[in-house]
Amino acid sequence: MAFGSAPSASAPRFDAGRVCLDLLATTHPGERLDGIGALCAWIGGTGLVPEGTALGHADASWLAGFRELRGCVGVLVRGPCPGDASSYGRALGLVNELALSAPPAPVAVPAEGGGLVRELAGPPGCAALLALVARDAVELLTDPVARAAVRECEGDDCPLVYLDTSRGRRRRWCSSEVCGNRERVARHRRRAALARA
Repeated sequence: MAFGSAPSASAPRFDAGRVCLDLLATTHPGERLDGIGALCAWIGGTGLVPEGTALGHADASWLAGFRELRGCVGVLVRGPCPGDASSYGRALGLVNELALSAPPAPVAVPAEGGGLVRELAGPPGCAALLALVARDAVELLTDPVARAAVRECEGDDCPLVYLDTSRGRRRRWCSSEVCGNRERVARHRRRAALARA
């Protein structure tokens, strides 16, 4: 990526620090899981499946399942809305239910160079992949140290959350290249306007 350029608005982002938080990022600035191809690209990009894993059997039900899980993770990460504990309870129930499914089984197979590479024992099903993301959410939500490091982006109109693992826990933006760059440009423009005045 060239200096100063931002990722494409439709390209998946993987900078939130956890798979479940990367799933939340698929809603901003617009719907990024807008089709099966986009979902499969996201699944591959997260590392949920080894590179080259065939996902041609994915269908519209996968898209619905991942979007539903995304909504539940959002509710759980942001906490219950005052007066609406029922949606929090429903979200927690669904995440726990999805986490119960068996994840895809990895196997080690010989590679061309003589080493071993990871593949899946068979084509991964939607429930198995949802289980991986749901388990990541359970781990995040039940780990007090990780939970305390969840931050909301300080960028203008950016609702994304991320795991702040920076030194001193001073990270302010979901992405330095996106929101951070936008803030630096705005700050520069304000200073330049003051200097001209």
